Amino acid sequence: MELTGLRVILGVTGSIAAYKAVSLLRLLVKEGARVQVIMTPSAKEFVGPVTFSALSGLPVLSDFFSSEGGDWNSHVEMGVSADLMLVAPVTASTLGKMANGIADNLLVATYLAARCPVLVAPAMDMDMYQHPSTQHNLEILKGYGNMIVEPGKGELASGLEGPGRMEEPEEIINFIRQIELRPSKKKLLNKQVLVSAGPTHENIDPVRFIGNHSSGKMGFAIAEAFAAEGAKVFLVSGPVSLETHAEGIEVIRVISAAEMFERCSGLIEQMDIAVFNAAVSDFTPVSTSGKKIKRGDDEWSIRLKPTKDIAAEMGRRKTKGQLLIGFALETDNELEHARKKLEKKNLDLIVLNSMQDKGAGFGSDTNRVIMIDRQGNTEKFELKSKAQVAIDLVQRVIKMEEDA
Repeated sequence: MELTGLRVILGVTGSIAAYKAVSLLRLLVKEGARVQVIMTPSAKEFVGPVTFSALSGLPVLSDFFSSEGGDWNSHVEMGVSADLMLVAPVTASTLGKMANGIADNLLVATYLAARCPVLVAPAMDMDMYQHPSTQHNLEILKGYGNMIVEPGKGELASGLEGPGRMEEPEEIINFIRQIELRPSKKKLLNKQVLVSAGPTHENIDPVRFIGNHSSGKMGFAIAEAFAAEGAKVFLVSGPVSLETHAEGIEVIRVISAAEMFERCSGLIEQMDIAVFNAAVSDFTPVSTSGKKIKRGDDEWSIRLKPTKDIAAEMGRRKTKGQLLIGFALETDNELEHARKKLEKKNLDLIVLNSMQDKGAGFGSDTNRVIMIDRQGNTEKFELKSKAQVAIDLVQRVIKMEEDA
């Protein structure tokens, strides 16, 4: 079969055979596949991530979080959007973790979230490969529906002769060609989606501003979930440190509520779907000082004026067939306030989260939401990662599109 366009996750574990994964990646890319490499920490001791990144054209992932910016690599989004997951080489240790659901690294966590066919190519010493525990784990994986590329026989790194050599990359490619693989049917192909994310900053003077604690994590997760279903996403983001490398997302950076309003206004007419997740400032200073305001002994007052209500204005302009989704973060009378926003802003769906819920709201990696539609139907979700909340939202939108 043709590999062109396939979204492949290539998992690389800590084996001397990791050098073969470089050739395997080169062949996959040459065949037209889009390959995201995930390395276990020990794999980086054998081959540097830069080698894989240069060949794939994508950053290599290894950790759940970025140690610098705190960005979260979503194993859920990767597992859901892939057409094939290939772990080559796979060590006895990783086999055991996959078989028993021990998700202590990004690779195994992604495997557990994968909805696509999974192919593993073992590589280890002969006695490790033939040990009953390894054979038992291989049988468990087969029972899960995973496919095994049996290792070849020959001289091993230990000097022994026997089975355990990772199969050659060319043979693995031939194995893949025999699988009934089809690119995942993306349900939002050719759809254009606007997503707003993060806070806005309203300048008081060159060094001070009015803002809020929004991290942008929810909005970025929503953008990536829409892109995973084939949509072209325009992500209008306030000032956050987050980045996304997902295919199909154009990030538009803004600072103020006025800038966000302008960029959303310029895009809305061409959009099929818009999700207003940004925590836009409700007020902005009447005047801004061009110089830093010096500290004094007297009280200091700032006059504020309302900013433009982006969701309400986009709702006023809504055209036939468009779906508009808003977010409501409330501290009291949550359902009542959310329903009023839904109606006032001419939205089709509103996603409510409460500051009263532990683990929800600004800055966290999780959220607990209630979705309310124009018919008054409510659907309550348990506490989940923001990536999974985003997937739930996109699936709800897909159903609304199908029912329209």
